Amino acid sequence: MANHDLAVVILAAGKGTRLKSSLAKVLHRAGGRPLMEHALRACAPLGAKKTVVVVGHQAEQVSPVAESFDAEAVLQQPQHGTGHAMQVARRAIGRAKVALVLPGDAPLVRTETLKSLIATHRAGHAAATILTAVLADPSGYGRILRKSENLVSAIVEESELSEEQRELNEINSAIYCFSLDKLWPALAHLKPNNKHRELYLTDTIGTMTSAGDTVLAVVAPDSREILGCNTRADLAEVDRVFRERKRTALMDAGVTIQLPDTVLIDPEVTAGEDTVIEPGVQLLGKTKIGARCTIRSGSVLSNAQLGDDVTVEAHCVVAQSRLDAGVIIGPFARLRGDSHVKAGARIGNFVELKKSVIGEGTKAMHLTYLGDSKIGAKSNIGAGTITCNYDGFHKFPTSIGNKVFIGSDSALVAPVRIGDGAYVAAGSTITDNVPSDALAIARGRQVNKPGWASKKRRELAAAEKPGKKNGSRSPKKSKRGQRTKKRR
Repeated sequence: MANHDLAVVILAAGKGTRLKSSLAKVLHRAGGRPLMEHALRACAPLGAKKTVVVVGHQAEQVSPVAESFDAEAVLQQPQHGTGHAMQVARRAIGRAKVALVLPGDAPLVRTETLKSLIATHRAGHAAATILTAVLADPSGYGRILRKSENLVSAIVEESELSEEQRELNEINSAIYCFSLDKLWPALAHLKPNNKHRELYLTDTIGTMTSAGDTVLAVVAPDSREILGCNTRADLAEVDRVFRERKRTALMDAGVTIQLPDTVLIDPEVTAGEDTVIEPGVQLLGKTKIGARCTIRSGSVLSNAQLGDDVTVEAHCVVAQSRLDAGVIIGPFARLRGDSHVKAGARIGNFVELKKSVIGEGTKAMHLTYLGDSKIGAKSNIGAGTITCNYDGFHKFPTSIGNKVFIGSDSALVAPVRIGDGAYVAAGSTITDNVPSDALAIARGRQVNKPGWASKKRRELAAAEKPGKKNGSRSPKKSKRGQRTKKRR
């Protein structure tokens, strides 16, 4: 869609006092992104000549978000209302003829709805066109007053409604399309005649209609699109709608989601056909899941990549890591730091990987930590194995070859290499390289002392006989000691 005479203006200067937060309102997150980013993404496909974001509170944090979408950030300081914000943006808007204006905290509006708003505005040769919504409970919103089926006469703020007007349920979304040759004169006539002593953009509608200009309204196809985020409850509701949209899109694409309301999925997540997502799962960031995978309850995947036929058992955490086809992990496994588990490998319960590569068909099934490691194919890592990769100052690598057997409760002190086909005996602490096909044993030699346990039990029983206190010797032992002295 070409809109070479269109400017987009996003109003993002406010603090959002009702959120009771030190963070600017438009930087709060819903649906996995900052609120303002959703607005920028909805506007990006419109092909506007210029996008301007009016910033104010925490401008140093809000501006980079705008600039990442090639938008120009314009500072409104001090802040005297939405009408004043448009006056501040005028120079940046330049020679555009039409302006689409929307708040930075209305993240649910869709690109298709904005296109319809602009098309209606152009077709009707309007001075202004308002995006509206019809709500069963319109309390808290300004109402739309119409003078005919198609034409708007004014926007009335809720505090100024008459009893009759309170029955109206068409509300203002604060999203507009303006013809700028009509807007600029109307802005010049604004007066701060309100308790906040601010210039309201909504007042330009009355000025335009009084001048005989055409003001139209487009009703949003889904009233939820106009939801703003003034309170924490608003944020929660907007986030819920985003999550619902994403889950529906995945299910339409062939993914099974059990108890969908319990599953949280970020907007850039993808999943293949016949994948099953169980209750209580979180899929975050840019996670990509292949076909026929199973993600079991309680697991959290963040920026993870899964091939086809992967099983993630219950309560696993996978972050910035890759699992190739046929891998099974968990339950209660943790993978992080760009770990890579190759096809057919198994990572079992209470196993943690950090920045490690696990070869095809290799198994690490129980209670193991593998950090900064590279492990070949078809090796077996016994329960309780630890790679000691940190000396308090630096991290060091461990290399384990193909078809290696690491016995349980072994400690591999990096840097160390275990050659192909080698065995490490259980309970060993390996500090030197192990050649291929060798057996490494690094533990104290076992010593058996016959009869020691039964003797120890007799001594303990004797010490517990009546009359003995504080470990004192028995009378019998004392007499034996005296006889010994006499013989000497």
